[in-house]
Amino acid sequence: METYTLIILLLAATIRVATPLVLAALGGLFSERAGVIALGLEGMMLGAAFASAAVAAVSGSAWLGLGAGMAAGVALALLIAVACVTFRGNQVVAAMAVNIVVAGICPMLGLAWFDLGGQTPQLSNPGQRFAEIILPGAHAARSVPVPGLLYAELVSGHSLLVYLAAAIVPAGAWVLYRTRFGLRLRAVGEDPEAVETAGISVAAIRFQAVVISGLLSGIAGTYLATAASSGFARDMTAGKGYLALAAMIFGKWRPFPTLGACLLFAFTDALASRLEGVPLPVVGVIPVQFIVALPYALTVLLLAGFVGKAVAPKSIGVPYAKDK
Repeated sequence: METYTLIILLLAATIRVATPLVLAALGGLFSERAGVIALGLEGMMLGAAFASAAVAAVSGSAWLGLGAGMAAGVALALLIAVACVTFRGNQVVAAMAVNIVVAGICPMLGLAWFDLGGQTPQLSNPGQRFAEIILPGAHAARSVPVPGLLYAELVSGHSLLVYLAAAIVPAGAWVLYRTRFGLRLRAVGEDPEAVETAGISVAAIRFQAVVISGLLSGIAGTYLATAASSGFARDMTAGKGYLALAAMIFGKWRPFPTLGACLLFAFTDALASRLEGVPLPVVGVIPVQFIVALPYALTVLLLAGFVGKAVAPKSIGVPYAKDK
């Protein structure tokens, strides 16, 4: 029974860790299916985390923090879109420039505004954070291991943003494959010349796709600062934007396989956290450096040897000029 409980708790932690990865990866999927490389996910998440935590700390409202985080993500996405779509700049350079600038400017603003070493004040008041939602009957269900504990830990007890992420995946798949906008977006990523010939603006579609990636990355960053944590800290995304990008590639630019990849990476992260300081048979206590590197090492191994043939959209990373 103790092993069963530990497994359930590990799976619950996996869901919480996967939430920002799922949101960012789905946003990156929209961007890349339209032909714009989504290397800016890390910067958009980090900027949104700072904006949401700062606004929530000052206003006392997690909802205002969410709005600020989404606005920050969209603003950074528009910056990338202007550089890459309007001025047809190098998409990798533009996205990495945003990541570097955000990584430096957020702690600087935090130091100037709050004088806390680049951090925001702790979100200690209940209204400043997205609290866990306890669904009806969850407390009573704990007394019944199967399926009560599953319901109490895996279904109940998560913040609103976790449930939002779960709903966004099928909604995103529906938009991508069942709507006219999704058809046009996928066509832009494959053959922008044909789309332009049909009288549809390639630039407008790509702008919208990048804005969607900024919006979802903004929610992901808000989750990190106001649900998973209680404030902003320097480099708190810790490469999660790049992990989300890797999950999207591992999922071959499709929503549900991408969700599976995010859950796999999150499970590794959650497992590594529980292995820290725990002596194991034969090997003993695993060094903390190895535990921290485990999710990223798994990412490299999967992408290098197990992802198979992943065919990216044909026009990804290629600037489109209408007059060429």
